[in-house]
Amino acid sequence: MYYNNRDVRLENIPVPEISRDEILVKVKAGGICGSDVLEWYRVKRAPLVLGHEITGVIEKVGERARLYSDLGAESRPAHTVVGAGGGVTKYKPGQRVFVSHHVPCNKCRYCLKGHHTACETLHTTNYFPGGFSEYIRVPAINVKHGIFVLPDEISFEEGTFIEPLACVVRGQRLAGFKSGETVVILGSGISGILHLLLARARGAKRVIMTDVNKYRMEAAKRFGADAVINAGERVPDKIRELNEGVLADLVIVCTGALPAFKQALECADRGGTILFFAATEPGVTVPVPANEFWRNEMKLLTSYANSPDDAREAIELIKSGIVKVRGMITHRLSLEEARKGFGLVAEAKDSIKVILAP
Repeated sequence: MYYNNRDVRLENIPVPEISRDEILVKVKAGGICGSDVLEWYRVKRAPLVLGHEITGVIEKVGERARLYSDLGAESRPAHTVVGAGGGVTKYKPGQRVFVSHHVPCNKCRYCLKGHHTACETLHTTNYFPGGFSEYIRVPAINVKHGIFVLPDEISFEEGTFIEPLACVVRGQRLAGFKSGETVVILGSGISGILHLLLARARGAKRVIMTDVNKYRMEAAKRFGADAVINAGERVPDKIRELNEGVLADLVIVCTGALPAFKQALECADRGGTILFFAATEPGVTVPVPANEFWRNEMKLLTSYANSPDDAREAIELIKSGIVKVRGMITHRLSLEEARKGFGLVAEAKDSIKVILAP
């Protein structure tokens, strides 16, 4: 139960009851996301159970109510309802699954235009009580659009990367990334390294990363960055030195630090794209040199969350080994150690991927 980044408590609540169109999942692993420790975002709704990068095993599925037509007249119980039915038939107990917490309706004007993450349904759906628990109740709409059976090739721990990698897949697709481009990634945490691995797998000419933390800078080198720059230096000048005198085709901001947002505006080449993958605190304004961007056909865009298709693509990337994620796990903790895990992620110093295992 999350109260703030320094106050995470182990509490007992009843195992959730499920209806006939829902599923009960026993959680096996859950990754702590950087967004889980954004206090300005979380504390206003605290106390609550967080956790949205989870894998587990189906414990129970909602049962189909029996129809009148299923029974002979002499066998019909008094409580059987005409038109009853429902029930979960696509999944069964014992299956290993990844569960999406937010799912789109696939019917609204935003979904039909491909903007699934702008869908109001996606913004308001979730499972209960949250992934950092022993069991979760998966509502009917999440069962319909957000349950994915884990391939045998993907472990429970590796499956916790499906959600963050799906977000990265969506971000690079929206940014129009192409093979042969130079990518600069500001921030070398979990999302930054996933962007590195995906860009590398898809043929980036050069990937340059930044950070201020030595541990993460070394991790970026270890995972294949061509160069890593201390974010406190003159990053645009360093990029030119490393990139044949020109700036980046694609700049991806993977940190909520305001200086990185401002720095990104100076790091993209003419015709380049800047993807704000992270978010600032509410009310923050980033000044854009509109005239310069207009003359040089620069693009600014944002990316939030992922759609079911993005999740499917992420699963295939992990299953095939195109994006290798296991080496990113730095800490494996129990629910009893959740407070320590939140501290590690909030400090953003000596960790990359922290996993809680009930």
